[in-house]
Amino acid sequence: MKAGYDLSRIIKFATRDDWADALQEALGDHCGEAMEEFDLEFEEIGDALSDHYSGVLFGCAFEDLLTRRFEPDDDNLVDDYLKRRGWNESVPVKAYLRSLRDSVCSLYEVSDVVRGESFLARDLVRGGEPVKVTERSASRTLQQWDKISARIVPERKGHILSGAILPFSAEGADTLLAGLRSVQGKRRSKAKIEIDDETLASIAHLFTTAWLLDVLPKALGLQKPVIENTDGDELMFHNIRFPLKRGTSANDIAALLDGEPEMSRENEHFWNWLKPFSKTIPLAGGPGKLAFGTSSDDGRTVFGNIEIKGNALVLSVNSAKRAKTGTAALTKLLGAAVGKPLTEIETIEQAMRNHPGPPPDTGIPPEISTELIHGMMDQHYLETLNQPVGMLDNLTPREAAASAQGRKKLVEWLKLIENRSGHAPNDDDPMATYDFSWIWADLGIEKFRK
Repeated sequence: MKAGYDLSRIIKFATRDDWADALQEALGDHCGEAMEEFDLEFEEIGDALSDHYSGVLFGCAFEDLLTRRFEPDDDNLVDDYLKRRGWNESVPVKAYLRSLRDSVCSLYEVSDVVRGESFLARDLVRGGEPVKVTERSASRTLQQWDKISARIVPERKGHILSGAILPFSAEGADTLLAGLRSVQGKRRSKAKIEIDDETLASIAHLFTTAWLLDVLPKALGLQKPVIENTDGDELMFHNIRFPLKRGTSANDIAALLDGEPEMSRENEHFWNWLKPFSKTIPLAGGPGKLAFGTSSDDGRTVFGNIEIKGNALVLSVNSAKRAKTGTAALTKLLGAAVGKPLTEIETIEQAMRNHPGPPPDTGIPPEISTELIHGMMDQHYLETLNQPVGMLDNLTPREAAASAQGRKKLVEWLKLIENRSGHAPNDDDPMATYDFSWIWADLGIEKFRK
């Protein structure tokens, strides 16, 4: 529960005979569907997710109970507790309990995070302008464009979060919002949800249920993330070996490769293949997916690697589609100089088993590494602004910025890549510290970055 307020007395009060059944009913509403779906007891959900989330789930149900009223006399737990035990509580705690009683749970998008101080929260269900939330602890872990289920309650001159906060994935948030729209008979993915506070308060348990149905399959190992390359293809390593025909030397092959502008020679026998074959550059990753890719020093995407090994040329790529495209292109380029190619395929699981160990230490000081990586990212995104993007209906970001409909999709795209970058392994990671604000400004849409 909320660290700033001690609610232990009212929690104990809720376990009394008068309210125990109502508390169990609230817990059943919030967790019952997931317990039945995955054949789990409540304690087993905690074992799968962590003890922390056991407390959060109890908090979701308990805060919901604080808002409920029961016939025939419109009984409410907060009212009953304050009437009988209110003398035990300070004025701020009593005010906080009344605020919780009148609160609603909703889904919020986070922006303008000030570490240890505050953030803005935009209500994705009811709409409206973002609200500034004063929050020390959550603001240290939230990232730009995160989505959370929470209750925002007034306190003195500002707003604070209640104690029960559920972090939603992009997929989980979309599923929840789509469900709310479908109940209202709205099929368009961006249709406005029309819901009053009373109705929203009555469906608080659906937020917890939607979250559990999203996170439990992953926690229980029932759903593995799909790992993609930067083209959006499932990651699958392919090594295609072209045997050199008799009379063909490594120098002959090198001359052919050096004649192609997209082939960047790294050393005597190794080339990076820099030019992607697709004219569109879709955004890899997304709900339930992880993006994996390699860039050259100037930020360009590496399509594959070519190496001359003994009497063969070996093309290494990371998807079946790239293998097919690359094999056809090299067959045409090399012609009679090589024989029929042979392909070896390695899954990501096989690669992890066959090539264990951490990446080598480059020896580059962190501040220099960050500067270099940020420079590469600047160059990469500067080029991307003039290249078609799948999420933008194959328009370039600059083209999308020219229309109202295009700007909507552009904002979604930018939020997705910025949020994904913020969820790096640690706060000092160059990906996490990269500032995307210049892209919004360059496209003239900085007013939508909220």
